[in-house]
Amino acid sequence: MKYVTIKDIAKELVVSVSTVSRALNDDPNISKETRDKIISTAHRMGYRRNPVALNLKNGNTKTIGVLVPEMTTPYAARVIEGIQNVCYAKNYKVLIASASEDWEKERMNLEVMKQFMIDGIIVCLCDYHKNTDIFQKVMDSGVPVVFYDRIPYGIKAPEVIIDDETKAFFLVEHLIRSGRKHIAYIGANSSVVYNSVLRHNGYIEAIKRYGLQYNPSIDIEAEGLSYFSGAASVDRILKEEFDAIFAFTDTLAIGAMNRLKSLGRKIPKDIAVAGFSGTELSTIVSPQLTTVEPPQFEMGQEAARLIIKHIDNDSSTTEEIVVDANIIYRDSTEDY
Repeated sequence: MKYVTIKDIAKELVVSVSTVSRALNDDPNISKETRDKIISTAHRMGYRRNPVALNLKNGNTKTIGVLVPEMTTPYAARVIEGIQNVCYAKNYKVLIASASEDWEKERMNLEVMKQFMIDGIIVCLCDYHKNTDIFQKVMDSGVPVVFYDRIPYGIKAPEVIIDDETKAFFLVEHLIRSGRKHIAYIGANSSVVYNSVLRHNGYIEAIKRYGLQYNPSIDIEAEGLSYFSGAASVDRILKEEFDAIFAFTDTLAIGAMNRLKSLGRKIPKDIAVAGFSGTELSTIVSPQLTTVEPPQFEMGQEAARLIIKHIDNDSSTTEEIVVDANIIYRDSTEDY
């Protein structure tokens, strides 16, 4: 689609570009007759002002970029709703890009956003080791960056997070108090997703605190974060003894739960299953899934408020906002 420019209007009326520009900006030095003719022609040709170009005159584009690792689950969508809720109220536009869990695509998306001259970036990382160099360069150039949920290693930047370790501990504690003694953990790649390290720490601490025997054979990392990865993870531990599964995400947990059901295992009578994400996915399966539910909408709002605060105040201070998450107990971990 070709957009009408002031050059097109100038060519149509055989006048200078500067004359068209001054008329559209209501310059008093342009005669009423010329101004009316230019405005009328602009309307007829479908001319629309470019808000980005106008805002650039004031040193900003009123645009905030949002980089997410995936858009296949409702998690990112709900966070984005919170971001947009705050940004639109402050007259900021939102530019969104998903990396499909690929740090190289994330880097490419970041480069594109730099070209659009965005005022700030909100990021949930694909890999906490990768791309730290380019994010640091962006911040050094004066463009604020706020990280949420998945945060980087080695960068001091504003963050919006939950207490993954503590919430994981309480969830595993729930499984133990329900009578489970052999609890498996299906985690994410701990060299990529730091949240998995924290949730694993909570899992280990609960096992130790309650004196359960730790079995490394049922403490595994899934080969991916998909539903199918969760199902495949069950096959890797089938020969071991376990009566519960705690999974890094709801998607992994649901994949694991459905695989167990296909094998004739009853949930939760034979094996209890719990996840960590709290999206709508946890309520549309049977039995419904026990999960840690972060306030995704609130997380997005806090990230948006933080980025706008740093844009408006040109602040370089780092802030950490910890939002609370709830453990939602459902039928997948029903007590004995």
